[in-house]
Amino acid sequence: MSKLKVTNARRKQRVRLSLRRSGGGRPRLSVFRSSKHIYAQVIDDLKGETLASASSLEKTMREGGKTGANIDAAKAVGKLLAERAVKNGVTEVVFDRGGYLYHGRVKALADAARESGLSF
Repeated sequence: MSKLKVTNARRKQRVRLSLRRSGGGRPRLSVFRSSKHIYAQVIDDLKGETLASASSLEKTMREGGKTGANIDAAKAVGKLLAERAVKNGVTEVVFDRGGYLYHGRVKALADAARESGLSF
């Protein structure tokens, strides 16, 4: 494993541990972005289950835009995820940006989720 992968893995674990400590039992909104797509999940760490998920790979997302690697796709994923989470009774979450900077696609997803009903 390269030094960069080890560093990123340690950062993810450190962030998740601090979120669990300060989260107060709230579900975690976890974001993963690749070079071509963006994925998000609302996870209940106490039960160990995913409450809602959305990604730019879904059929409805692929029909609407050309790529999942831009801010517009991130906004659409954030809006869809928030709608699904609210439908499942989740309104408050802890935001887990997964070691990524709060900038660009990650920020766009978070803002869209806030506008659609999630609070964090």
